[in-house]
Amino acid sequence: MITHSKHHHSSDNHMPASVQVRKADVVTPSEPTPTHVLRLSALDSQLFLRFPVEYLLVYKAPAHGLDRATTTARVKAALSRALVPYYPLAGRVRAVADGPGLEVVCSAQGAIFVEAFSDCTASEFERAPRHCNQWRKLLSSHVDEVLKGAPPLAVQLTWLSDGAATLGVGFSHCLCDGIGSGEFLNSFAELASRAKSTTGANEFKPTPVWARHLMDPSPFRILPCTVNSALSHPEFKKVPDLCGFASRFSQERLTPTSVTFDRKCLNELKRLAMRAGRLSESSYTAFEVLAAHVWRSWAKSLNLASKQVVKLLFSVNIRNRVKPSLPSGYYGNAFVLGCAEVCVKDLIEKGLSHATELVKRAKETVDDGYVRDVVETVSTSRACPDSVGVLIMSQWSRLGLERVDFGMGRPVEVGPVCCDKYCILLPVHNQRDAVKVNLAVPTNSVDQYVHLLRLGARMPEE
Repeated sequence: MITHSKHHHSSDNHMPASVQVRKADVVTPSEPTPTHVLRLSALDSQLFLRFPVEYLLVYKAPAHGLDRATTTARVKAALSRALVPYYPLAGRVRAVADGPGLEVVCSAQGAIFVEAFSDCTASEFERAPRHCNQWRKLLSSHVDEVLKGAPPLAVQLTWLSDGAATLGVGFSHCLCDGIGSGEFLNSFAELASRAKSTTGANEFKPTPVWARHLMDPSPFRILPCTVNSALSHPEFKKVPDLCGFASRFSQERLTPTSVTFDRKCLNELKRLAMRAGRLSESSYTAFEVLAAHVWRSWAKSLNLASKQVVKLLFSVNIRNRVKPSLPSGYYGNAFVLGCAEVCVKDLIEKGLSHATELVKRAKETVDDGYVRDVVETVSTSRACPDSVGVLIMSQWSRLGLERVDFGMGRPVEVGPVCCDKYCILLPVHNQRDAVKVNLAVPTNSVDQYVHLLRLGARMPEE
């Protein structure tokens, strides 16, 4: 089964949501927390991560309805309690005075909590938004100005006209990665869904761990070729722009799309990849084949020059790939970018199995040595992934976002606040193995992209 959603036409009723903010507060930890300055790791501090992660969770109203005042008070109180063990999220981020890194000044300054109302209904979130920023006002407080003093965490509870609600949550990416923010959200939600108001040390599973020094460069490590370490990592290398790629993505309008692949479709992709490949079907993960398929559909739909080098960059969790492993509850940035790279001609003509092999190999390359190279590189240079020919993919389908229950039930939709040129893989409500592919594509390529995406998995036309 397939669900496909792309843009709405301007003549429909899905214009930008009207949102009225009722109240905005600064929420501080409910108990005293340490007052000190904490250094962020080399991975946390890299230039690439100086942007916000913004989640939008949609909750349908239960049959008995919700008492808005009580629910709002519980969510707000739970945020205050969650900020006790996660107190750096209530701090303020600044540049380190004597180096290139970042640090957090922790003195319980607080997070932002907003209550708002909107004329939207829950059903409107079943489809992709009509344009990239249609839902921007559902998280009106931006956390992208953290180096100018903005709080690194913002939460907005918005009541919809049909009794449903959305929860927008923004994190500064330099403080936590997807897994860390997912753990925080589930702990925060669990506090809100319980009646008791005491906070015990054992309430948070896993217990949050700072330990950012574990992702700093080793003072004892000698790289074989420190000067060229950035060049050994393809994610940092620039490639020639043979087709005006950069200007196209900055000048053309992007149209959001979302296509849902259920277990049957993902198994079909595995069969197609296996048919021409050397591996057995079970040797490919659903992520590897889906990532390869999305990458190929995207590149082909853009009609790029055949010699243009394209890259798929995707986050690889390194918690268990470094030695020793990072402790459970480590909520800092513990990922590096896997990089699959090929020219457009080979990506398209050599088929799904070849692309899947490239993704698989890129993932398998990430070991302790690879991670330490990246740490050294970003700590000694301003290395940043180039954007030419690049599709960046982030896997939100494994973060536990679909379980975040604030006492309103599990979310019926999970996604980003704004759709972007980043591809995000999302969980699907009540479909355990299904994945929703969320991506904004240049408008003149969107129909071809969706057609190729559906065709590759042999999905029936709607």
